Amino acid sequence: MIRSRRRVLASAAGAALGVSGCLEPTAESTADGDARDEFERDHAGTTIGFVGDAMLGRNLDERYGRRGVDPAAVWGDLRSRLDSLDAVCCNLECCLSTRGERFPDRAYYFRADPAWAVPALEAGNVRFAALANNHMLDYGPTALVDTLEALSDGGIGHAGAGKTPAAAYAPASFSVDGVDVAVVSVADHYAEYGATDERPGTAYLECDPDDAETRRLVDDALDRARARDPDLLVASIHWGPNWVERPDETYVEFGRWLVDRGVDLVHGHSAHVVQGVERYGDGVILHDTGDIVDDYVVKEDLRNDRSFLFEVGLEGGSIAELRLVPVVIDDYAVHPAGDDAATWLHETMRERSAPFETSYEKDGDDLVLSL
Repeated sequence: MIRSRRRVLASAAGAALGVSGCLEPTAESTADGDARDEFERDHAGTTIGFVGDAMLGRNLDERYGRRGVDPAAVWGDLRSRLDSLDAVCCNLECCLSTRGERFPDRAYYFRADPAWAVPALEAGNVRFAALANNHMLDYGPTALVDTLEALSDGGIGHAGAGKTPAAAYAPASFSVDGVDVAVVSVADHYAEYGATDERPGTAYLECDPDDAETRRLVDDALDRARARDPDLLVASIHWGPNWVERPDETYVEFGRWLVDRGVDLVHGHSAHVVQGVERYGDGVILHDTGDIVDDYVVKEDLRNDRSFLFEVGLEGGSIAELRLVPVVIDDYAVHPAGDDAATWLHETMRERSAPFETSYEKDGDDLVLSL
C-alpha cells in the first residue's frame, strides 16, 4: 500500500488536537506525529485516482450553479479522499459552456456552466479530463471550444477533442510528485462528433486493431505521447454500449492491443457501470470505471449509482498497486459507500474480474490488487 496521504493525515491530526499548530507538543501529540512520519516513510510514492463519467449538467448544473452554493459539495464526503491523492483523472461527460446550439436528433443533452463546473473539478483534484465521448458536441462547436478554453484557463489538462483533427487526437501531459504522465483520449461513438477539417470535434475511431485508419490514428497519438518520455502512458477510452456489465471480446482485444503498443494503463468508461479489471502483459486494463457523479435514474438491477475510485499507486514510475475504493452517488453528490453498498461492490467486482483471473485482497472497505 503506497498511497500518499500527507494532507489528510495532517488535517486529521489537527482536528484531533483541536486545531492549532500553536499548541505545545504533548507526549500523545508527539506519538501521533511519529506515527504519521512512519506512515509516510512506509507509504512513499505517487497515487493517481481514475474515475469514470463526471456528468455535471442538467440537475447538477441547476443545483451547484446557484449563487451561494459551494461547487466543491458535488464531491460530498469523498472530497478529502480525492484531495489526498496526487491527481485525479476523469471522463468529462458534458460540455462546459452557456452557449451553443443543440446537435440534431440526440436523446440527451449535457452542458454545465464553467463558472461553477471548473472550480468543482479543481476542488476534486482533477488534473486531467478526457473529452473524447458522445456528449462533447451536444451543443455544437461553440460549446466545445468554450470547454477547451475553460479547462485550459483552470489549469486542467485535457485531450480527446479539439478545433482540428490533429488537435483532437493530440495527447495531454501533466506531472505530479516527479512523475510525468501522458494521456491519449479517444472514443468509438459518435462518428458524427468526430473532428473534421471543417469543424471542431472529438477523437473518434473504431475500436478495431484490424482497421487501418484506427492503427494509423493510435500509432500517431502514441508516438506523440511517447515523445514526451512519460513515466506513465495512459489511454482513456470511451468505448462500448451503455448498461453492459462485461465487455465483449472486441473491446477486450482492443485494450490488450493498446497494451501491446506500450500503454501502461487503459482507463475505460462509457457503460455507466463498473466492469472487470485485467492485468495483461505489462499493463492494467480498467475495462469500465463506471460513473463518479451524475443525475441518472438508478437501474436497480445494475446499480449504476455504485462505483469505485480507482487509485493507481506508482513506485519508480511503474504501477505497483491498484486500490478500489467503493463509492455511491446520492442526491447529486458522491460519497464513500456504506457497508451494504461496499459489500455489493466487492462481490460484483470480484465476479466481473474473474474471467481475467484477477483477484483482490480486502483492506478495510477497499479492494487491493498488488502488481
